[in-house]
Amino acid sequence: MNAHDLRDLHRRAIRSCAAVVAAVRPDHLERPTPCSEWTLRQLLAHMIGHNIGFAAAARGSSDAGSFADVALGRDAPRRFAASAQATVAAFDGVDLDDEIYLAVVRGGTRWPASTALAFHLVDSVVHGWDVAASLDTTIAYDDDVTRIALDVARAVPDDRSRTQPGATFQPSRPTSSDDALDQILAALGRDPHWARSRSGERRD
Repeated sequence: MNAHDLRDLHRRAIRSCAAVVAAVRPDHLERPTPCSEWTLRQLLAHMIGHNIGFAAAARGSSDAGSFADVALGRDAPRRFAASAQATVAAFDGVDLDDEIYLAVVRGGTRWPASTALAFHLVDSVVHGWDVAASLDTTIAYDDDVTRIALDVARAVPDDRSRTQPGATFQPSRPTSSDDALDQILAALGRDPHWARSRSGERRD
């Protein structure tokens, strides 16, 4: 895949994610999410922090602090949109064949910028679904976006590291679904039916 195609897929993943985040209201922020340890506020703080961190890495930073979760008030959609745009702009300015340092991956490792961009694409796809599930709504991605995200998700090691405290992903789950997004979620330890399983619970 050439750099133009990968950047385009990344932009479209970000656009779909941002469209769901745009629906977040202040009274939604304490809702639970499929990330069991995080409320929606904490999830969005993480997402914005990682947008900022990936953008900083693309610009040459090696500072792990760039990825820190942000303090979040009532302006979550605006802050997410700004951070997402910054990430897109930062990767537009780097040669995707060059290596960049990701301080939060495997204790700090260097990766081709194209791989880092694919990592961020998958983060955007999965966390966009997390937000949609928390809001009791759905999210749709273009087929070619989910196709590449599934390839990346399947390449993530499914080993004991997923059971460690603070692990990025949980052990994979079985699924019989033919839906690519369901397969991505299951490969990374999410329950694709999380929202359905909570449908009988009272929501704000």
